[in-house]
Amino acid sequence: MTTQMALRWRLAVLALVVAFAIWLLAPVLTPFAIAAMFAYLFDPLARWLERRGLGRNAAVAIVFLGLVLILILFLLLFLPYLQRQIAAFFGRLPQWLAWFRDSAVPWLNAQLKIDLELPDTQQLAGIVQEHWKEAGGAAASVVAQVSRSGLAVVAWITHLIVVPVAFFYLLRDWRLIIAHVHDLLPRSVEPVIGRLAREADSTLAGFLRGQLSVMLALCAFYAIGLRLVGIDVGPLIGIVAGLISFVPYLGGILGVLMGLIAALVQYHDWPHALLVLGVFGLGHLLEGYVLVPRLVGEKIGLHPLAVIFAILAGGELFGFLGVLLALPIAAVVMVLLRYLHERYRESDLYRSGREAVIVIPGEADAPTIVILERGDDSGSAA
Repeated sequence: MTTQMALRWRLAVLALVVAFAIWLLAPVLTPFAIAAMFAYLFDPLARWLERRGLGRNAAVAIVFLGLVLILILFLLLFLPYLQRQIAAFFGRLPQWLAWFRDSAVPWLNAQLKIDLELPDTQQLAGIVQEHWKEAGGAAASVVAQVSRSGLAVVAWITHLIVVPVAFFYLLRDWRLIIAHVHDLLPRSVEPVIGRLAREADSTLAGFLRGQLSVMLALCAFYAIGLRLVGIDVGPLIGIVAGLISFVPYLGGILGVLMGLIAALVQYHDWPHALLVLGVFGLGHLLEGYVLVPRLVGEKIGLHPLAVIFAILAGGELFGFLGVLLALPIAAVVMVLLRYLHERYRESDLYRSGREAVIVIPGEADAPTIVILERGDDSGSAA
């Protein structure tokens, strides 16, 4: 067995051991994973403050205190407002279903020449509201049960304390941690692993930092726009449309449908419906020509289907910790697949054995590829 093969087997065994340790220690690692995710997200902000003349500790302290202030404002102001919006949505749900039964379905039947029948909408609305109340009661019972369990209370308090403390120290020492990990890499594979790590960071940053910023901006734009139109549940519709906007067109389509139904049920006219279309039209232009070019740029992010699959698979395998680790692992997997595809295109197997490929290291991930025909001393360079 060659040295390279032995090294690959050792790395594979190490990866399996790490995966097993993560699965075994998932409850303990969860708060640290949350803290690491926040440290990764806000490290660029801390570095930006450093470039403005602040020390690392001062920059980290400003970021930390700013996030604490935002969290307090969210709990005091936004969370009660969102709860009222949800209650208003379920209060208007019977009217939505009745409009769909009495107006939308007859119009569809007349236009499409079909006979669409719906179940009793009042009964359906009653079932939804009943289950919503049951969900609230179940949540209350879970909270009560947790409050009666001393160990559960201690675990929750411990997690609440560990997350901000770990976040502060990880953010402060983030570059040192990255440097130590880089120093531990075997020198023979360090160039390849370093290149793949940079590509994985670019891929993950393109989604986490860029796409999340786009989602939050669209949430605010749609929520404010629909509220100015006069839709009672407009802010809730806007938030939902913005949060699922990472799937192309899904957020806009769902938001338009919900906004149109809300406008027609509430006002029974077309001017408000046209205003809803205007809000989402402007939002689409804002996303395509301002937000994505500035916040995401030319970075190759994760495909929406890859994101959905990674989150579901991570939750199934490792629980909540798997959900947190899903996106970083998906970014690494996507980069590895691109690297394997590149190596396959350069291999003799892809070229049907007629050509040999010689890779000459070049500058900054731009190697010179020399293709030689079998039995021919001449070649072409790419």
